[in-house]
Amino acid sequence: MPILKALFISLLLFASYANAQMSERFDEYELHYSFVNTTFLSPKIAAQYQITRGKRHGILMLSLRRHQDGIDGTQPSAMNVSGTTSDLIRKDELKFREIREDGAVYYIAPFKFINEEFRHFYIDFQAAGDDRTYSHHLEHQMYIHE
Repeated sequence: MPILKALFISLLLFASYANAQMSERFDEYELHYSFVNTTFLSPKIAAQYQITRGKRHGILMLSLRRHQDGIDGTQPSAMNVSGTTSDLIRKDELKFREIREDGAVYYIAPFKFINEEFRHFYIDFQAAGDDRTYSHHLEHQMYIHE
């Protein structure tokens, strides 16, 4: 199993214990999301995906799945995605990068944070081949792990 796919799945499973819901449904689409402090990534994985590691660096990971009538489960869907992140003082644009592995499609965006701060994420996305644009607000408290 590719490294990032395994990391994303394990983060979703781990996060489900801390956070009851790590996905949201938008019509036939399901947006999965995870917040990762980059110190949890090994130097090898961070280098492979060009992710800056650091105690104040995080990444937002997104994945879009499509539910289709007559098909069990969901299918990965590419998307156009943009967004911003903010705290009480500043607002920054998120720069998403698409990663395709073993039939899966992920989008990652780095961000910086202050210990114990609540980060707000405002996401706009449009599934490939669909003319509808969805907007979603996420909020997550970030902690420094040394």
